[in-house]
This record gives sequence, C-alpha cells and structure tokens, in this order.
Amino acid sequence: MSLFNVFNVTGSAMSAESVRLNTTSSNLANANSVSSSAEETYKARHPIFAAALESASYNREDSVPVQVKGIVESERPLTAEYNPDHPMANAQGFIYKPNVNVMEEMANMISASRSYQNNVQVADASKQMLMKTLQMGK
Repeated sequence: MSLFNVFNVTGSAMSAESVRLNTTSSNLANANSVSSSAEETYKARHPIFAAALESASYNREDSVPVQVKGIVESERPLTAEYNPDHPMANAQGFIYKPNVNVMEEMANMISASRSYQNNVQVADASKQMLMKTLQMGK
C-alpha cells in the first residue's frame, strides 16, 4: 500500500467517526426528552459502517476505505412512565421517554473520539514519512 493511500483510508475513517460522534451527540441531547405517544418519541440512532471491499483489488494489496452505510434507529423498547400530572401526559396518564442509554452513549463518544484521534496520528505519521522520503533526495 502506498503512503498516499493511507490518507484515503484515514480520511474516510475520520469522516465515519465524525458521523458516529454526531449521532451520539444527538442521542445524548435527546436523552431526557419526553412525549405523549410512542410514535413521536425520539429513538436512539446508530451509524452502520462497512469496508468498501468492492473498490479493493483482489490481485494486489490495496487500501480499503470505510463507508457509512446508513443510520438506523434502535429497536430497544421505549420507557413508558405513569405520570398523570406531567403536561405531556396522554389520556391514560403516560409519558414516553427515549430508549437512549446515557452510559453507553458516553462510552461510544469516548471510543469514537479516540478512534478519530488515532486516525489523525496515522495521517500525521504518514505525512512525516513522506517528508523524510522527499528529504532523502537532497
């Protein structure tokens, strides 16, 4: 793999981790929202990553960038809470809370942030190697 391909892979990985950070922050921002119906309640979202294998050549070693295939909503059940005094309560006295687990989202945010930082370090190390290679010709 050429050093120039490293920038393609790390760039796609940083872009994917940025999407992961954005969905995590959206989940955390909506963790305490409530609504009067299950259909209107915020549902946790998670990105789906995949390696772009179809673009890789099987005849030679090649780089395989990361793709964000989509963002899916969590299938976990929502929390229904009986609170008839709440202004958002429905006719039966229930409010619905999102299926966001704050602890999991915080761990996900730390993981995404560290993955992003690791890719920045890989890109920086590759840049330094290219600069050293260019200086060898002097």
